[in-house]
Amino acid sequence: MTPPKSTGRRRYALVGTGSRAEMFTRSIAVDHADSAELVGLADTNPARLAAHHRRLEGLGAPPAALYPAERFARMLDETRADAVVVTTVDSTHDEYILAALAAGLDVVTEKPMTVDAERCRRILAADTGARVRVAFNYRFNPVHERVRTLLADGVIGEIGSVHFEWLLDVRHGADYFRRWHRDKASSGGLLVHKSGHHFDLVNWWLGARPEHVYARGRLFFYGENGSRRGLDRGYVRAHGAPEAAGDPFALRLAESPGLAALYLGAEEHDGYLRDRNVFAPGVSIEDDMSVLVGYDTGATMTYHLTAYSPWEGYRVMFNGSAGRLELEVVENDHVDPVAAGGVKGAALHGAEASAEAGGARLTLHRFWRPPETLDLPDRPRTGHGGADARMAAVLFGGATDPLDRSATSRDGADALLTGLAANASIASGEAVAVAGLLA
Repeated sequence: MTPPKSTGRRRYALVGTGSRAEMFTRSIAVDHADSAELVGLADTNPARLAAHHRRLEGLGAPPAALYPAERFARMLDETRADAVVVTTVDSTHDEYILAALAAGLDVVTEKPMTVDAERCRRILAADTGARVRVAFNYRFNPVHERVRTLLADGVIGEIGSVHFEWLLDVRHGADYFRRWHRDKASSGGLLVHKSGHHFDLVNWWLGARPEHVYARGRLFFYGENGSRRGLDRGYVRAHGAPEAAGDPFALRLAESPGLAALYLGAEEHDGYLRDRNVFAPGVSIEDDMSVLVGYDTGATMTYHLTAYSPWEGYRVMFNGSAGRLELEVVENDHVDPVAAGGVKGAALHGAEASAEAGGARLTLHRFWRPPETLDLPDRPRTGHGGADARMAAVLFGGATDPLDRSATSRDGADALLTGLAANASIASGEAVAVAGLLA
């Protein structure tokens, strides 16, 4: 193969061409084409590779070389990549991160960085601390940046405690129980895959690291719980199942061209079903979790994740020595039954807004004063509140990062270890020391 000519732009190869990869491929090949270049794509499934190739063509972007995942090392060599983007199944992140680091390349990986302590230990040992970036896009949400600035400015003094509640609705939350995320060995469970975002936000907001974790959790709503509540219609997967007709929990793959190309048309190669019945047996993750975290600053956090809520959003409250700061964000105030058979963002992982109403409110309570409703920056309802585009500008476009939003492998480890400690606490019933997980 003839070595590619140098363009002066940073050359990226990406592995794992599922739906989340679409944001990264567009950001590199189109939005930041003046500073970045997409030179290679790798995946275990040739149909997904072909779908991404067609998408790049449709965007008017230059084609990238396509490789089966087992030829990942060959891709790095032949494309002369400068850096790697990892968007594979969570349990395989470490394989590609370590291979890229061994080749001397920088890495951008989707969260979570990996799914267990041993894999985390290997990444930290191989990384210099500046080589791996974890795509914690929530740091780049303008609302979250506003909170970070206020706390850093001492608006409520020293932080004593945090209360954080996150609600996933019965469209978005349900989607984790249709796909590979339902298997804890693949995803680490929601306390790793989803809550890792939230744990990282608190670490970043407080400038703190977790020390001790206690948690309780269970599978309350999805899985075989559906049978005893009359919610399970008995099908294995929705596509082609008459029983799934009219089921608000059924994902209609054939009605989404993007999902059909990436998954329905790819099943013949690996048998992966993207539209499993959320009440089918085999779920090994929890859907209702409570966590108590103690930090090295002395602050504590009480946290709850519900994956079967009628509305989606979150509330976070900071109690400080000079007052209290409260943030409430409503992503959507209900789930429209007409839209229930899709996934959040029209199957584009936040690239399109939900049809339902939402909003955000930030309130400051100082001692001896009436509460103040604080101004919030504009919050786009697409791309995770504008966070994806802002993150991509830093990662691929060279934008400045005065708030130090780019997460290192150490940041990725701190978020991951909080979730792993919570999982261990649920299993043992005891509090878990975070540091002991890497010992």
